[in-house]
Amino acid sequence: MTLTRGASLMCCFREVDDPRKPSNGTLHDFLEILVTAIAAVLSDCDTIEDIAHWGREKEDWLRQFLVLKNGVASEETFLRIFRALDPKQFEAAFRRWVAGVVGTLKGGLGVDGKTVRGSGSGGESAIHMVSAFATELGVVLGQEKVASKSNEITAIPELLKALYIHGLLVTIDAMGCQKNIARQITDQGGDYLLAVKGNQPTLLDAIETEFIDQSPSEEADRHRQVHPSHGRIVAQVASVLPAEGIVDLADWPQCKTIALVDSLRKVGEHESKLERRYYISSRELTAEQLAAAVRGHWGIENRLHWVLDVSFGEDASTVRKDNAPQNLSLLKKIVLNLIRLDTADKIRTSLRLKRKRAAWKDDVRMRILGFTSQGHPSAESMMKYSSYESCRYATLII
Repeated sequence: MTLTRGASLMCCFREVDDPRKPSNGTLHDFLEILVTAIAAVLSDCDTIEDIAHWGREKEDWLRQFLVLKNGVASEETFLRIFRALDPKQFEAAFRRWVAGVVGTLKGGLGVDGKTVRGSGSGGESAIHMVSAFATELGVVLGQEKVASKSNEITAIPELLKALYIHGLLVTIDAMGCQKNIARQITDQGGDYLLAVKGNQPTLLDAIETEFIDQSPSEEADRHRQVHPSHGRIVAQVASVLPAEGIVDLADWPQCKTIALVDSLRKVGEHESKLERRYYISSRELTAEQLAAAVRGHWGIENRLHWVLDVSFGEDASTVRKDNAPQNLSLLKKIVLNLIRLDTADKIRTSLRLKRKRAAWKDDVRMRILGFTSQGHPSAESMMKYSSYESCRYATLII
């Protein structure tokens, strides 16, 4: 028996509690609702209304894999479940699934925040989510909601605590340049690359001074590169120096490198002002390695935030009540991961068109989800998964 990505996802979802009270006489199976929602979002549906309508239109197709004893749930039922669903449990299941399908990671882990703008209205603030992003694979490893009247400084440690970061280079913007966060990363066996700005004035002044006072005989390791892209040119110079004697190791544990990245953009005839950014790292980085890590972190904006806004319509969502914004944000990241982990697709196209192809072609949707319509599970698999109810979601290839 081989477990697909979809199969392992459904196995993890079994540990999420149905938020409805059994005494209310529920008509629709909880896991079937989650499966339908994932298939619908994969098929280019961005709203609860879209999900419910897609489910009814594709009910015959869904019945190849689901029982759907009382048909597909209504829009009201989908919304009620996502409003009531425990986001902590949903997130924990997501993290278990990602850890299982991704395996041992290499490279960088970017941590960055994004506001779900459409979730704020009527005096309520929009929710802000901090995500952990595997920069080489392009998949999300976890998310943490920033508590009301708080900021990313409190959310980042909670997110990191739930992740296995041993051997990874964790990159965080200046908001996360905090002594306790640096210490937590090294305690968990990872390395940090933290942007340094005015929120750490003493550290910033020490790094600025060192690069200014650098003599020709002590020239820093430098890496220069030019990136032409979509009608613009980005020139970047990355420089690194040893941190010894400059950074207080009592405050910034195991700090080995201080760094400077200068960037200049040119769009047509317009040239931007020079952007200068400083960094510290617990890893001995060459200038070329620094440049690659910084580019990987900047890629979060295009490969995650921009995709969620433009391809998944996250900012346009008007779902605002209770846990629904947080749960729907995670639902879209599940689908994003499924698409990025689908290496069988030989057609090179945008993520937007991949979702449309999944909507148009049943075989594409089945492949990405890992569904098979080979009939009911075997007796052996029913014993392994305790009951037919626990493995009937047909994501098991037997």
